Amino acid sequence: MSGLTGVVQVAGGRDHSLALRDDGTVWAFGHNAYGQLGDGTTANRSVPVRVSGLSGVVAVAAGAYHSLALLGDGTVRAWGRNNLGQLGNGATASRSTPVRVGTLTGVASIAGGRDHGLAVLGDGTVRTWGANTYGQLGDGTTTRRTSPVTVPGLSGVEQVTAGRAYSAAL
Repeated sequence: MSGLTGVVQVAGGRDHSLALRDDGTVWAFGHNAYGQLGDGTTANRSVPVRVSGLSGVVAVAAGAYHSLALLGDGTVRAWGRNNLGQLGNGATASRSTPVRVGTLTGVASIAGGRDHGLAVLGDGTVRTWGANTYGQLGDGTTTRRTSPVTVPGLSGVEQVTAGRAYSAAL
């Protein structure tokens, strides 16, 4: 990508991409109808734009139309489509700039499913939020969650991943 250097991680959503640079900033490009590029607009971008208000980012992840960032302080930010609570901020309004995911702290890693998110905490437990039609949040229900909930029975988790309507833990 022209002008995008020092990239240490990338993530891809349905029609958008994220790039984390070695300076802790996040850059995005592609489809932006729900604000998933995080630049405060819903304009599609063919060249990378910086995600507004983010610094100190250590990891990125993407869902279909939402984006996630793990900050060095162990908190998580999300932006984009939120019709099913996939931003984890207790609401269902889409956001074109990053918002904090619940009251999560001590997060070690993140993952994005199509319409849900996951976080592994430093103690090896897992929190999930968003769509849950097929039980992808692992909380024993099919209830949509707009704020993170604990996945019962999981401990010692090192990594999570997610797809359209499932989640998995290592």
